[in-house]
Amino acid sequence: MQINIRQVDNAIILDVDGNVDLQNSPAMRKALLENLKLTPCVIVNLREVPYIDSSGIASLVEGLKRSHDLKNRLVLVGLSPMAHKVLDLTRLTPLFEIHENEEQALNG
Repeated sequence: MQINIRQVDNAIILDVDGNVDLQNSPAMRKALLENLKLTPCVIVNLREVPYIDSSGIASLVEGLKRSHDLKNRLVLVGLSPMAHKVLDLTRLTPLFEIHENEEQALNG
């Protein structure tokens, strides 16, 4: 898994590429939590994530909690069908701000 971090306007975008599983989720968690402190909005682009397991979901939930504590936005974009299904099955979809693409997230 690789994470490319870039800034667009007042948001930091984390482009995640590869599986987010037990081996890789600590790196995503670290990047997410560190960047939530730096900006009012963090967008996690999951378009190139073919697989995410419960440890990856736990990292996203921890990021969501931290964003609420900081009164920042955490936005998920480009969810693959599999990632969307995992969030639906865990009944977490309504808790996250989810957009189809980066442009919608930036304007949301």
